[in-house]
Amino acid sequence: MIADPAPVRVAVGFLTDAAGRVLVARRASGKPWAGYWEFPGGKQEAGESRLQALRRELREELGIEVSGATPLIRLPPEPDAALPVVLDVWRVTAYGGTPAGCEGQTVAWVTPDELDRLPMPPANRIIRRAGRLPDRYLVTPPDPMPLTRLIENLRCAIRAGIRLIQVRRPDATKAELAAVAAALRPDRAAGDVLLLLNGAPGDAHALGYDGVHLNGARLASLAARPDRLAWIGASCHDATDLARARALALDFAVLSPVRATPGHARVAPLGWRRWARQVRAAGLPVYALGGMAGADRDRARRLGGQGIAAIRGLWPACA
Repeated sequence: MIADPAPVRVAVGFLTDAAGRVLVARRASGKPWAGYWEFPGGKQEAGESRLQALRRELREELGIEVSGATPLIRLPPEPDAALPVVLDVWRVTAYGGTPAGCEGQTVAWVTPDELDRLPMPPANRIIRRAGRLPDRYLVTPPDPMPLTRLIENLRCAIRAGIRLIQVRRPDATKAELAAVAAALRPDRAAGDVLLLLNGAPGDAHALGYDGVHLNGARLASLAARPDRLAWIGASCHDATDLARARALALDFAVLSPVRATPGHARVAPLGWRRWARQVRAAGLPVYALGGMAGADRDRARRLGGQGIAAIRGLWPACA
């Protein structure tokens, strides 16, 4: 029996400038995906740590010295790939020098909207989604507070730095849901905030939301990614759910519950170890949900997640 080839490990850097632009490089002729754009990086060599590989590759490719970087996402090999490749992606937070194409490649700083229009190898779509997503995901409380209070509290959350919000109001009318999206439109535009509706994909688009968050039933019922929505997330509870979210090319998932919570009283919590194991194989950005507080954000990121999602853990500061 021939053993499966060992995966090739590739360190990748996600760099942004003060204007929020992202650095990309164009693949040279003669290489796979020639002419396509990608994030800079290269193969990890024997004896190197992940961070050492990132620093060396960006020194060789861009002529910069990386002094700060945090894990962004780890992408496992594509199923049935002839040569399995693991992409170890880092958000570069500090470096010295000016990035340039030291190996003859073209490099460019592009806006997030321009980035979404560039031709890129498939895995890079997931990286650019992870790069734009924040590390906190606020979910509105289940209690039916007055609409004016909800809007004011969400404005307060935005002022406090929240950039991703799920509006979950199952008993609200469509007119009320549309009013929330409309009232927050100026705040969203000024702060690059994404507002998602927990509901039907068609309603999210029609009511003026940036995207939709799918519950488990809606995730299970989909045959393909819904059209006309820039951002789609989903609630997942196990590896099967995560695999479905990845197959549908969704932008992120929430995996829960990490800890026991009143809302999941009859569900056994995953615990951090099991949560991390499922996230490593997920192939898309994943938030931790279930008993989360602000102090859990760094732990979730160290374990390979995008960050934390929470109701009570993120809401009280603006209550």
